[in-house]
Amino acid sequence: MDIRQVDHVELYVGDAQQTAFYLRTAFDFDVLGCGGGVAGPLADQYSVLLGHGDIRLLLTSGLRAEHPATAYVGRHGDGVAVIGLRTDDAEMAFTEAVERGALAIEAPRAWRAGGAEVITATVAGVGDVHHRFTQRRDGEAFLPGAIDAASAPAGGKLLTTVDHFAVCVPAGELDGTADYYQRVFGFAQIFEERIEVGEQAMDSKVVQDASRTVTLTIIAPDTTRPRGQIDDFLGSHDGAGVQHIAFSTADIAAAVGTFTERGVRFLATPSSYYDGIERQLGTVGVPMDRLRAGNILVDRDHWGEMFQIFTESALVRRTLFFELIERHGALTFGTNNIKALYEAKERERAQTTVGA
Repeated sequence: MDIRQVDHVELYVGDAQQTAFYLRTAFDFDVLGCGGGVAGPLADQYSVLLGHGDIRLLLTSGLRAEHPATAYVGRHGDGVAVIGLRTDDAEMAFTEAVERGALAIEAPRAWRAGGAEVITATVAGVGDVHHRFTQRRDGEAFLPGAIDAASAPAGGKLLTTVDHFAVCVPAGELDGTADYYQRVFGFAQIFEERIEVGEQAMDSKVVQDASRTVTLTIIAPDTTRPRGQIDDFLGSHDGAGVQHIAFSTADIAAAVGTFTERGVRFLATPSSYYDGIERQLGTVGVPMDRLRAGNILVDRDHWGEMFQIFTESALVRRTLFFELIERHGALTFGTNNIKALYEAKERERAQTTVGA
C-alpha cells in the first residue's frame, strides 16, 4: 500500500477554540485555517487547523449531538480520532484496505475549490481511531472548499514532524492489533519489548509503514500484575486509543527550555539517572548538563542516539499527552528509555493519586 507520511492528525475536542489557544500558547503552533459552523460541507462541526513545521493538527468540535466528535468526546474526552495518511491514490488505498478486512468509515470523496482538489477516504484503525487516506499535491489547500489553508511549513521552528504514536490496547489485543496493521496497511513489525517496573509489566510491539514515516507503538498491560498507568489510561479513556503523540525536534534542549517558559510541564527525572547514564554511555550528542537541566532522557540503539521527554497531560482525564524526541541516527526507542519513560509516568501517577 502506498503510504507516504502522516498527513495530519485530527483531534476531537470539547472546545476547538480553547484547545487551539493552548497549543498556540504552549507549543507555538500557528492557526492556518478554520471551517464549519455555517452552511456547507462541515456545517455540523467547527474545526481549527494548526501547523508547526510539517505537523498539522486539525481540532474538531461537534456542534450537534449526532456528530461523531460529540459522541467521541463524551466517551473518551479530548483525544486523537483520525490519523491522516498521505497517499498518491486515496481511492486505491481505501479499496485495498477494505479488501484486506478494514471497516469502511467514509467512501472516497473529492474536496474542490479554485482549481484545487484533495481526495480523502477513511477506514477504521484501533478502537475509535480512524485512518484517513489523503491524496494531495504539494502546496495544496488542506480541504478545498472547507478548510483552505495551504500545506507549506508553518508555525514555530522547534518541532518538525510526527515521529510516532503510542497506542494503548486492552490485555489480549496486542497481537491482533499488530497483525491488523500488517495485514491491512502493509506495515512491518520492527520492534518488540516487555517492560517490568516493580511489580507492574507491559508488553509492546512497534509497527511501521514501508516509508518509515508512520510508526505506531502498541502497548498492552499485563493484567496478572498490579494495575499501572496503561490500565489507568484504558479506564479513563474508556478503551483503546492514542496515549501520546511524539513530535520530532532538531534541538530537544532548546524545545524543552522554550516550552517550559510557555507553561508546559514536563515529567521529572531523578538525578541518579544521569549518573548511571554517564557511566554507561559516556559522552553523548547533547551535553549532560543540558540533559539534567531539562530532565531529558538519552539512549542508544544499533544506529545511533535518541533523546526523549514526556509532557504531563493537560487533560482532566490525564489521558493524551505529548513526547518530544530528537534522533541522532537511532531508529528504535532504546530499552533504557522505554523503562525510564514508564517510570516517569508512574511517578506522575503516584503524585496524582496522592493529590486526589
